[in-house]
Amino acid sequence: MPHDAKLRTERVDYTDPQQGAELLRLLNDYACDPMGGGQALAEEVRQRLLPALAGTPGTFSFLARIDGQAVGLINCITGFSTFKAAPLVNIHDVYVDPEFRGRGVTRTLFEAVEGEAQARACCKVTLEVLSGNLVAKAVYARLGFDAYVLDPQQGEAEFWQKNLRQPASYPG
Repeated sequence: MPHDAKLRTERVDYTDPQQGAELLRLLNDYACDPMGGGQALAEEVRQRLLPALAGTPGTFSFLARIDGQAVGLINCITGFSTFKAAPLVNIHDVYVDPEFRGRGVTRTLFEAVEGEAQARACCKVTLEVLSGNLVAKAVYARLGFDAYVLDPQQGEAEFWQKNLRQPASYPG
């Protein structure tokens, strides 16, 4: 990062029009990226997202800014670890504008999340990553993340999903 560039994070207020627009722009850029599925967010999703985030307990996001420009995003959802009987934070989305990658943006976003997780007395921070996203996996490993293993003989945990049909009128 250039010596004079200022990198900082700020917690997103989902009701703030500017922050909301920046979150939607960055999340849409992520969705359009091959690592995000390669498809823009549907307009219906764009319309519902900010109110849904604001109305979901335990959800929080941070924007990373360089010289005031929003260049990175991280969305998180608080969950619960039954094995530790304590809350946890799941990092759901991480995105950095390609022009600003390699400049410490991800590290700065993760530091903000860890601070928030500690303030919430969380026992851990979790995330999911595509097996082929070697760059992200290397960054996450440098930040102290590793595959989830309870018993090495049983292997690593895998993150699976089953898509459900969404109700016609989703609350939110």
